[in-house]
Amino acid sequence: MLDINLLLKIGAFGIAIIVLDKVLKSAGKDDIAMITNLAGVIIILMMVVSLLNKLFTAVKTMFNM
Repeated sequence: MLDINLLLKIGAFGIAIIVLDKVLKSAGKDDIAMITNLAGVIIILMMVVSLLNKLFTAVKTMFNM
């Protein structure tokens, strides 16, 4: 079963990154905004990879491999 808490964490983290990006860009710190965007994408991708790992484990046990 899909963990709803993880999806909510991903959504909240994405919204926080967007707000932080807007604040930094309005302050004229475009380079720091880009770094925070990249860090946010990497962290969210790590969360998605953990979901994919759970999916592949479930499929593997389903077919008894």
